[in-house]
Amino acid sequence: MQPSLIRKIPKQLLNPASGYLTEYSHTLNPYTGCAFSCSYCYVREMPVAKFRAESWGTWVDIKEGAAALLAKELLKARRKGPVTIFMSSSTDPYQPVEYREQLTRSLLEVMVQEQPDFLLVQTRSPLVTRDIDLLLQMKDRVRISMTVETDLEPVRRAFTPAAPPLAARMKALKQLTDQGLDVQAAISPVLPSSDQFAERLAEVVDRVCIDDFFMGDGSLGKRTERLGIRRIYEQLGMSEWYDRSAYQRVLSDLRAHFPTNRVYVSQAGFLP
Repeated sequence: MQPSLIRKIPKQLLNPASGYLTEYSHTLNPYTGCAFSCSYCYVREMPVAKFRAESWGTWVDIKEGAAALLAKELLKARRKGPVTIFMSSSTDPYQPVEYREQLTRSLLEVMVQEQPDFLLVQTRSPLVTRDIDLLLQMKDRVRISMTVETDLEPVRRAFTPAAPPLAARMKALKQLTDQGLDVQAAISPVLPSSDQFAERLAEVVDRVCIDDFFMGDGSLGKRTERLGIRRIYEQLGMSEWYDRSAYQRVLSDLRAHFPTNRVYVSQAGFLP
C-alpha cells in the first residue's frame, strides 16, 4: 500500500541532538514518517507517531523548501561551533518517496557547498548509491551506515516486509566500499541470522556495528516490548533470539572475521 503524502513547510530542519545521539550537534530528517514501517521501529513509540491518527508507515510528510532552509541553518550553526549531523534519526532518508522527490539529494547538494564537520547517513535503502557523486565530494567528512539486521530473507520479510531485500543492500555496501567511501554495516537491531552472516558481511564491508533492542531502543528494551514483536520471534520458532545475550553470538563471529578496531557495539558505532 502506498503511503499518503502530505507536503508541509518546516520551521526548522537542524534539530539539537540528544540521548543516544548526544555526541552529535544536530539531527536532520528530510521526511516525517517512514514507509518502510519496520515492526520494531522505536519511532512507533514516540510522539510523532503516537499522536498521529494514521498508523505508522501509512503516511509521509514531505518537507517543502528544505534545501533553502538548510542552507541558512548550516551557516548559522557553523558560527556557533562544529556541526556534526546524524541523518536520519526518525525516518529513512532514502525511503521510496525519495526516488521521485529527491529531497535528500537536494540536502546533500547544500552540504557539499557548506560542508558540516561530519555527516552520518543512516539508511537501509540501496538508493543511497544514486548519490555517490555527492558523497564523494564530502569523502573525508561522511560515513554511510547501512542497516543489515540479518542475512536470512525470510526473517527480513517477517520483521520488515516493506524494506529493501537483503541482497540489494549487500550489493550497495560493496558498491559504496569500492568507491572508497567510509561505510559500515549496521546490524541494528540484531535479528536471527545464519552462521555465515559475519563472513558474508566481511566480503563487502570492512566496518560493522551491532546493536539490539535492549541497548539501542532508548529504554532498555521496554519500548520494543510494548510493540509486541516478541510474537514474531515465536511465530518463526526463534524465541531464543529475543534475549539480552543473543547479540553476543553474532558479535563473536564478527570478531573472528573483522579486525577488533572495526567492530563496534551499540552507541559507539554511531558516534561522529
